Amino acid sequence: MGLHCPAFYDEAVIRRPPVLCTLKKYPTLFFILFPAMKILTAAQIRQLDYATVSEQGLSSVELMERAATAFTKWLRRRWSTSQVPEVLVLAGPGNNGGDGLAIARLLYQDGYPVRVGLLPAASYSADYLHNRAHLPKGVPVHEIGATPLELKPNGLVVDALFGTGLSRPLAEEAAAVVAQLNEARARVVAVDLPSGLLADSPQPADSPIVQASYTVSFGLPKLAFFLPQHAAFVGEWHVEDIGLSAAFIADAEASWFFTDASAAQGLLPARPPYAHKGTFGHALLLAGSRGKIGAALLATQACLRTGVGLLTVRVPGCGYEILQTAAPEAMCLADAHPDYLSELPDLSPYQAVGMGPGLGQQPASRGVLQQLLEEAANTSGQPLPLVLDADALNLLGQHRELLAQLPPDTVLTPHPKEFERLTERARDDYHRLELLQAFAREHRCYVVLKGAYSCLATPQGELHFNCTGNPGMATGGSGDVLTGLLTALRADVRLTAFAAVQLGVYAHGRAGDLAAQESGEPGLIASDIIRYIGPALRELTAAREF
Repeated sequence: MGLHCPAFYDEAVIRRPPVLCTLKKYPTLFFILFPAMKILTAAQIRQLDYATVSEQGLSSVELMERAATAFTKWLRRRWSTSQVPEVLVLAGPGNNGGDGLAIARLLYQDGYPVRVGLLPAASYSADYLHNRAHLPKGVPVHEIGATPLELKPNGLVVDALFGTGLSRPLAEEAAAVVAQLNEARARVVAVDLPSGLLADSPQPADSPIVQASYTVSFGLPKLAFFLPQHAAFVGEWHVEDIGLSAAFIADAEASWFFTDASAAQGLLPARPPYAHKGTFGHALLLAGSRGKIGAALLATQACLRTGVGLLTVRVPGCGYEILQTAAPEAMCLADAHPDYLSELPDLSPYQAVGMGPGLGQQPASRGVLQQLLEEAANTSGQPLPLVLDADALNLLGQHRELLAQLPPDTVLTPHPKEFERLTERARDDYHRLELLQAFAREHRCYVVLKGAYSCLATPQGELHFNCTGNPGMATGGSGDVLTGLLTALRADVRLTAFAAVQLGVYAHGRAGDLAAQESGEPGLIASDIIRYIGPALRELTAAREF
């Protein structure tokens, strides 16, 4: 079974090394926690293949057969023989082409109408030649490149020209084939990686790359799958398990990770039977300005739905009656100024503070932010957890000298434009990831770069891409909901900073996915996400200990 994107909670996941955790009172019983899935470099993927072959006593041809079988099973699940008038398999001269030839053989044996187009080359890999020799005689074969491709309406094209071994842009015959495929808007399923796309490094802007409708990869996802600039090439991606070496993956050094359901499940501890309000923390939200009290209210409701023990919200005077009426579960501290926040309350009662939704950028509010940073760094001898979003980030961008005052483990939740204001304009998505890693390291903070596959950067320089969420969440107030959710989890002293942020980002996206199942993506609003925070967290709560 495999993993597909967008990923849903009940989807089967890829096998990866588990962490066995013994229960305290019954040491003979254990439950399994899965670490976040590693995303390896192209060089590591080649080493992983070699390690699998050596460890399991396989030949490279047998491993290739596994990949071809997994791909073929995926294709059969999606389209029957009656739904596909033709499958055109385009095979390059290397091992990706060898995969394609094995796939053509298996599809032919399953009754699909298959035709093979071979890309001519000066030399071919040994595994390519093996599978070329074993291609059934009933499969039509022809060379491609110079002559126009013949594509049947509603047919499928299997792109097996080049995979992760590619290190330079396509040229000549290969580039011509890619241009023909893209111009014809063919329905393409890429094997492992769309031809022409580099797995984990930037390439010239005009490089020829196959625009695949689907990409079926093996073992682990590739970094290229998570970057906006590649969306038109990768399409809907899937990863199929082919039994790659778990030991190699466990030992491999990685700075890129993928948070899926297996990694998130069980992160939230079960509530103890004798818990009270104080067990789950007292949080403070600093939010709202005239005309934007709704942002404060959304963050408030999300914080409450995430299970915070107590919540106090500081809003300008104009928001007092609104908040008291719409969120009676929260306590309200009205600022002396009617339109914006001008004073910071005493921080001693709180376990976490969230600031930014609807705040505005008044000089007085900047002063509140500066005072918050100064006092949070020295509360009770240890930093007070902070979550900063929206106008708190914009104020930091305007006054970058304040970045040096961020307490360790502060959580920032910018969208790409807000992150640009904190750093610089990125040349491309890869450069943005470099800026993200460097920023989180330098300021010892957690940064959630919001968007599809929201990316969590840690103070150690790790990047964790999230699998949940959908385009319906690109709506006003969604970020305010995330701020409230994260503030509640940071107030829960049972969670580490990393676990709280990883869990919060996953649960936010999962709540959005559940909401979209009810309303559809176009009809989704931020309040819908709040309604599904509870069900999302219920899925992720650890089993109660005996």
